[in-house]
Amino acid sequence: MSSLLPNQVIYSGHMTEKASLVGQFANAYVFKVNPKASKLEVKKAIQDEYKVKVNKVNIVNVKGKIKRSITQRGKISKKPNWKKAYVALQEGDRIEITQD
Repeated sequence: MSSLLPNQVIYSGHMTEKASLVGQFANAYVFKVNPKASKLEVKKAIQDEYKVKVNKVNIVNVKGKIKRSITQRGKISKKPNWKKAYVALQEGDRIEITQD
């Protein structure tokens, strides 16, 4: 278990079409989190920051996309890998997420 502070675990909320559907039907929210964070650290950070009860946390490692540059004769670069967490809350709890 790493020694991350609660304010270092959560980077931002992640709002996409899929994330909004998960929020509507499963009372879950999606966050971009520190790649070194564990499920337990994410759960504690969400509970401390938003004052809600977390039932379940699922974590997904997202691979960075490969991009080609047109101006530099096909130079290939890679976006960094990142981690996202699906956080399911107890019935009746809500979080207001803004996209950063």
